[in-house]
Amino acid sequence: RAWSIPVTGVWLPFFTATNAAGETALAAEVLGAPMRLAREKDGTPKFSTTGRPVVRVVKDLSDQIRIVRENFAAGLMAYADTIRKGMAAEYKAQVEAATKAGEPIARKDIDDLHAYLEAQAEAAAPTPAPEPDKEPVAA
Repeated sequence: RAWSIPVTGVWLPFFTATNAAGETALAAEVLGAPMRLAREKDGTPKFSTTGRPVVRVVKDLSDQIRIVRENFAAGLMAYADTIRKGMAAEYKAQVEAATKAGEPIARKDIDDLHAYLEAQAEAAAPTPAPEPDKEPVAA
């Protein structure tokens, strides 16, 4: 998977098509062996902490996937900007409704976090030792 999308099921057919259309020029070896064994600095195979070999998407393919992702994000932002400008009142109403609906949820999360941190601090606080010249107080 690259960008949470299957390499062999989606990216390879896509980039094979873009190569065929002349839109990209990925080497045949990149598309033929898109996954490569990761290596340590000394050239030996890299293993994960679980003992499995680490496999990475070849850099040329990974770079093209990054470009697709950046273009996709730019397209999303351009669309949002077009709507924000073309339907300013409707966009503003959506922002205001979302802000109003989200405020109690955000406030509760903040309050829950503060309560948890206070409880953790109280639990971690050491119990004061009795002073040496005084008798301990019976409970």
